[in-house]
Amino acid sequence: MINFNGSIFENKTPVFNSKNRAFKYGDALFETIKVTDSKIIFLEDHYFRLMASMRMLRMKIPMSLTMEFFEKEILNTVIANNLEAARVRVTVYRNDGGNYAPISNNCSYLIEASPLNVEVKENYTLDVFKDYFLYSGLLSTIKTTNKITNVLASVFAKENKLDNCVLLNEKKYVVEAINGNIFTVKGTIIKTPPIEEGCVKGIMRKKLIEILSKTNEFTLKEEAISPFELQKADEVFITNAIVGIQPVTNYKKATFKTTVANALALELKKLV
Repeated sequence: MINFNGSIFENKTPVFNSKNRAFKYGDALFETIKVTDSKIIFLEDHYFRLMASMRMLRMKIPMSLTMEFFEKEILNTVIANNLEAARVRVTVYRNDGGNYAPISNNCSYLIEASPLNVEVKENYTLDVFKDYFLYSGLLSTIKTTNKITNVLASVFAKENKLDNCVLLNEKKYVVEAINGNIFTVKGTIIKTPPIEEGCVKGIMRKKLIEILSKTNEFTLKEEAISPFELQKADEVFITNAIVGIQPVTNYKKATFKTTVANALALELKKLV
């Protein structure tokens, strides 16, 4: 079952036409949200990130789109699918009409829920995707539906039997992985690319930074990271809203430990 503008329909129900702006121009945003025990994980963070992104794209935010409404519509969709634990995708797009210039900034939304399948792999291989780059600008930091670089990197990963790829920006610095933010550990220093490099403002990234800001064991640095620097790290891990923390065990010829990543994963679980 899907939720289209507050109405529940069968999955196969057609809700878009050829004038849909998400289809024609990628004029849309999305949030991937984890629901466990009928509770939305980090609801407030997801809601405010979506609101900030809609403002950046000059979409008109309806007065009715409060956090309470956002929560209710997500849970209604989860219940309609007979789920207690779900992977939810909320897509917001500008309404039909116009060419590049839209007729209206009013928006519609689509909510989908699927069974939650969280798997943290013991062996996880990473390499660099060099065919195309992400742009290190503000638009890259929000979750638009224009993700063709991620799609091509996923094809590359599948063809080369990799679990994930590192995406670079036009300066050839590390931005993120296909589906999450990247962190490195070297001694007591934990680094992650700054937002200015073009990485998505990940919810797990934000939570991990909050955790690390309160510890004396590690020093967090938001600094540019070169692909070569990854090979010299003690640990590398990826964060996203569904898995939390996925440790990387292999990158090119380097092999990593997972001790810090596993410890931080336990700290993240305490926030849920």
